[in-house]
Formats: sequence, structure tokens, C-alpha cells
Amino acid sequence: MNSADSAWFLEGVAATLQEFLEEQRRTLSRISGDATALVDSISALASGGKRMRALLCYWGWRGAGGSATGDSTILTAGASLELFQAAALIHDDIIDRSETRRGAPSVHRQFRTVHQQQGWALDAERFGEAAAILTGDLCLSYSEELFANIQVPDGARARQIFNLMRAEVMAGQYLDILEEVAGPRRGVQGAVERAQAIVRYKSAKYSTEHPLVLGGALAGAPQTLLESYSAFALPLGEAFQLRDDMLGVFGDPETTGKPAGDDLREGKRTVLVANTLQRADRAQAHFLDQNLGREDLSSADIERIRALMTDCGAVAATEALIDRYSAQAAEALAGLSLDDSSRTALEAMAYAAVRRTS
Repeated sequence: MNSADSAWFLEGVAATLQEFLEEQRRTLSRISGDATALVDSISALASGGKRMRALLCYWGWRGAGGSATGDSTILTAGASLELFQAAALIHDDIIDRSETRRGAPSVHRQFRTVHQQQGWALDAERFGEAAAILTGDLCLSYSEELFANIQVPDGARARQIFNLMRAEVMAGQYLDILEEVAGPRRGVQGAVERAQAIVRYKSAKYSTEHPLVLGGALAGAPQTLLESYSAFALPLGEAFQLRDDMLGVFGDPETTGKPAGDDLREGKRTVLVANTLQRADRAQAHFLDQNLGREDLSSADIERIRALMTDCGAVAATEALIDRYSAQAAEALAGLSLDDSSRTALEAMAYAAVRRTS
């Protein structure tokens, strides 16, 4: 990866976000000093993370002939993607009742804590969630506002990709919460396939495929290149999310920034869980079904579920699927006609996405 080009891009995205959000803070301050807490929460969240989606957009742009440095178009696109990601995280943490994000309190927990510290009236939990919903909505609006500033010759094609990305994430998120409540009634038949659909639409497409294709479209890439980008990035995104699901059960809290086994307490019906339900005996599957989504799940119960997942072969089956998706992505990348810098960058990002520990 050309570290100088990536550094220029990342610094430019950070500067674009800072300038934009400072202007939004001034706007909210004219409404009320109290309202600036919304944009302050967005700024704090958007300042962290690996910026994988923005970087994929940049290297999609570069691979399609976009300039290495100096073009504000790709910086604006990267900043817009970062705000979209932040909005998705804020809402996802509310839905999953997650107390932490990137090693810090989640946004709804931050607002809840302020309520408690100030001794305000009514329910702190409800206030925290309501304030975070509004923060996430505002962040999504900011993402759209930034993206709307982009002017390129074939802007309609880029707009179509951006719009589809947003719709698919919302649909995928709904499929996720639907499976949590309907999955036990639907049974294990088709559970893996339903979990894979959630992986694809809730995460894989917006994490890797759409950002890469969007960058290419902004640079004026031909349709054949965009299709080749998809053939590489979609299986990569699926492998990325499956790795995330593995870390949600087996990850080290020191590196993931979330409590051990948090996905089990949140009741996530991932591919790993579906593989376990299909491979476990009836008593084991019943135990998992009864304990999945229990907020008070003990460390001993988590260890028992981990052992069950390993012993029944679900972990091995999920790892095999990660390897299969990774191989598909590698094969597609090898067939792409790219400059050396873009190829090296995408290879490095693909490796990091699948082999990561946080």
C-alpha cells in the first residue's frame, strides 16, 4: 500500500469531517447550547475507527484512474461514508443494547449517564435511547448532506449506489432483529441461509462492496470494472462479517472493546449460532436457544456455549466459510487489471479484514 497516499487521504477525511462538523455545531448552537451535545457525540464517534470503508472508496477511485491526491471529491465521499457508518453504529448499539463501542461508552449510554449525573426527571434509560436515536438520525442526515455536495460527470450512477447502500443496510438490520424473535419459531431448517442473508445485506455490502464500487463510479469507471470490484469486495465483506461474529463470541475484550460473549447476551443469530443449532443435539440446541439473548448470561454459561460451538464443529464450519469467501475474493482480485499501488492496497486491506483480532 502506498502509505503516503493513504496518509494524505486519511488526513484529508479527518480534516473534512472536522470542518463540516464544526460548522454544524455552530448551526446547532444558534438553536440552543443544549443541542450541541448531539453533534459533539457524532464528532467523538466519527474520530475513531479504522476508516476501512473510506479507504476502500479511495482505492476504488484510484484503481479507476482517480487522482492520488488533491481532489476534494474523494475526500467528501470518504467523510460521507464515515458519517453513514457512525449513524449505523449509533442505531445498532441501541437495537443491540450495547453498552460500549470502540472501548468507550455507547452514545445512548453516554446520554443516560448525563441524565443520571444531573438528577433529571423521568427515566434515564428512555432519555438515553431517545437522544441517541435523534443523534443517529442527525448523523445520517449529515452523511447525505455531504454526499449531495459531490459533483461528478456521472453523478447519477454514484447516487444510485449510495442510495442502494442505505436501503440495504436498513433492510438487513430489520432481517437481523426479525431473526432474533422469529428464529426460534422457524427452527433450524434454513437458519444458516437466513443468517447469511443478514450478513450480506446488513454488513457485507455496505462494509466493502458499495464503498469500493462507489469510489470507482466517482472516478468514471466502466461498468465492467465496477462488476469486477463487486466480485472481489462482496465475498470479502462476507468473510469480514463472519470474522466479526467469531470475535463477538471468542474475542478478547482488551482488543475488541466489548465484553466477552456480548453477542450471545444480545441474542444475535449469526452464522456461527445457526451452524451450532444445526450440528448440536436436541438438548444442546435447546440450551443455546433458551440462553441466547439473556442479558444476565453468566461467564460459566458463555464458556459452556463456546465449548458447545467448538465441540459440535460449528467453529470449524464457520472458519471454513471464511476461508472460502476469502479465496473467492483473492481469485477475483487476481483477475482485476489494476495499477500496482491499488492492487497492493486492496490485498493488504483484504488480509487485515479477515485476519483481524478486533
